[in-house]
Amino acid sequence: MDILGLLIPVSLFLGAVGLAAFWWMLRKGQFEDPDGDAHRILRDDYDDKPKS
Repeated sequence: MDILGLLIPVSLFLGAVGLAAFWWMLRKGQFEDPDGDAHRILRDDYDDKPKS
């Protein structure tokens, strides 16, 4: 039962770190264009050959 005194703060800390990382990614624009890459490959000007 004493382990709960350690596990609860550790889990709260890890949750806060995850939430802070999510807010940081949200502010940096990580989720602005979720369909962009999926539609970009279907365009006609897509070149599948490497540039020489």
